[in-house]
Amino acid sequence: MNFDLHTHSTASDGSLSPVDLIAKAAYKGLSAIALTDHDTIAGLEAAGAEAARQGIRFIRGIEISISWEPGEFHILGLGLHNPLPDTFSHALSQLIVQREERNRLIIERMQEKGIAVQYEDITALAGGTVVGRMHFADFLRQKKIVKNNEQAFSQYLGKDGAVYVPKENLSFEQAVSLIHEAGALAVLAHPLSLYVSWGHLPNLVADLRDQGLDGIEAWHPMATKQACMRLERLGKDTGLCISAGSDFHGNSRPDRKLGITGGGRTIDESLISEDLLLRLNF
Repeated sequence: MNFDLHTHSTASDGSLSPVDLIAKAAYKGLSAIALTDHDTIAGLEAAGAEAARQGIRFIRGIEISISWEPGEFHILGLGLHNPLPDTFSHALSQLIVQREERNRLIIERMQEKGIAVQYEDITALAGGTVVGRMHFADFLRQKKIVKNNEQAFSQYLGKDGAVYVPKENLSFEQAVSLIHEAGALAVLAHPLSLYVSWGHLPNLVADLRDQGLDGIEAWHPMATKQACMRLERLGKDTGLCISAGSDFHGNSRPDRKLGITGGGRTIDESLISEDLLLRLNF
């Protein structure tokens, strides 16, 4: 069986619609896929229906951003129940409101920098889906203000960029509580993005486990094969489930391939711990 437990669609910052993402997964021969869009479940219904049509096992998921410095901290929720608890839906609604406020502040800062842009320009690029920084990057690139999305983030949208606005996030405790209430597993996404040294990472991961963390995404394309293997050992030593994903975004991140993870490895059962598969009812 081939898997991918970390993917994105146009419901957040991916370039493929939920239906097209599943169609691509079927074409690639995947047996199971999780859709884990940022802070939204908007694509799950369409993706789930297409997965049923294609005969692919579908895992309802989400990727929730956590407040953290100096790096980025994301938690995957894998195996969300349907329907979701009211508390979960309410928290996502609040995040959407906060995201809208942030996007409008970014627009104001862009205008202050002399960039001729209206919010409608960005929403048009989003095509009716959740507006994120990737859509601002697309605008800057299309207007030839930057050459590529990497430059858009380094000069404008990233933490040190000219128009950066911090994002309001949930705390780790809030995110894990919501994920567990929704019947899902809380998995630490791409741990190297925390920017924590290898010397301090074991203690941090153990502390997160004690606070409710269920698993660690040891296999991710931002890490080398050797680093993934080291993260896998860390996860097992800490008593956590081991997950693997491509963090596929489509054209916006062409370096990431569906069903492929760190070290260019195909995601199969050897990269996902048996306890994770069991808890996802495989």
